[in-house]
Amino acid sequence: MRIVSLLPSATEMVCALGLEDHLVGVTHECDYPPSVQRLPKVTRTLIPADATSSEIDRLVSERFKTVRALYALDVEMLKEARPDVIVTQSLCEVCAVAPNEVQAAIGQLPGQPRVVTLEPQSLEGLFEAIQQLASVVEVSADEMLRGLQARVDAVATRSATLTTRPRVALLEWLDPPFSSGHWSPQLVRLAGGAEGLGKEGQPSRRLRWDEVSAWNPDVIVIACCGFPVERALQDVALVQSVEEWCELPAVRSGRVYVADGSQYFNRPGPRLVDSLELLAHTLHPTVHPSPDGVSVFHRLSGDGI
Repeated sequence: MRIVSLLPSATEMVCALGLEDHLVGVTHECDYPPSVQRLPKVTRTLIPADATSSEIDRLVSERFKTVRALYALDVEMLKEARPDVIVTQSLCEVCAVAPNEVQAAIGQLPGQPRVVTLEPQSLEGLFEAIQQLASVVEVSADEMLRGLQARVDAVATRSATLTTRPRVALLEWLDPPFSSGHWSPQLVRLAGGAEGLGKEGQPSRRLRWDEVSAWNPDVIVIACCGFPVERALQDVALVQSVEEWCELPAVRSGRVYVADGSQYFNRPGPRLVDSLELLAHTLHPTVHPSPDGVSVFHRLSGDGI
């Protein structure tokens, strides 16, 4: 079976199911496990490499007005891959090749590859997506899903003993600020926090800094979509001049953490459970143990830099 993945989270799922050797094409963003970076790239970005976060936000806004995708499909490379299965998504119009472009490309391929469209909006939805993919590629996901569920249950059980829950702002963009959405507020709840800006099962949304200030977060977690820690820190430096930022309790107390948004929180793959365990330990280090093999957040100093 020849599989092409059109999103990084699907690539992670395929590999977690033991089918990395069946991958014949991935996206330009697929980087986990690291070995998939050797595979042919069937997509490319239309976002300039030197674009600032505000410029990227403008490009995304224009995309919604004109239905122009921010990622392009390399049809010739896709033809060479000769996939039997193409895995794509319909959850986020920003994060992948436009569905109409995928459908147009399929019409040019030899044979008729099966298209698997994933749309997880929660941890439960993630587990259903893994099962959906496993059924198509004819392997069992039962053992993996039992392991993931057991880890989620362990976090939830420990969090149930908590008497206090900090107010958390989990932000997936800073310029302008965006709340997190879909599964991320659920992760905050399970980890023992209270998220007042994002809503479970709902898309992320643009915020004003006065909204963040009104929530008065005790903890801020920054996981900029698609950004590693080093790139996100550039935007953290920009918000130092925002008056509301400097007065936030989390900033004043030094409880601001920056995560690699490419690796954690933003991709609805198996490592969402890693994200949950990491977040739980960050919020309540005496209750939740530090997860093995997972990098820690970058913690900002008390002055917010």
